[in-house]
Amino acid sequence: MSDPQPVPVNAKFEGDFVTQLVVILDTDTMREVAAKTAHHVVGKRIPKRDADMVVSYQGRELPPDMTVAEAGIAPLQNVFVDWVEKGVTP
Repeated sequence: MSDPQPVPVNAKFEGDFVTQLVVILDTDTMREVAAKTAHHVVGKRIPKRDADMVVSYQGRELPPDMTVAEAGIAPLQNVFVDWVEKGVTP
């Protein structure tokens, strides 16, 4: 296996007015992508919530355990992160 490769993406958290350049790894899961995006936003410009997050790419919500490589996310693509209401899974 090769080493994880960095994948810089344009990430936007729903409700934020800023798009962030976030470096993720091709081995990161969508749960990790959401956390890396939230790190720059939640508690700063967006209030914290007791809820899971979901990553959307090319108009579809991705499963939390899917990796960046499996999703086919390429460098400088746009990803979007939003809250998931309790009891609702993507």
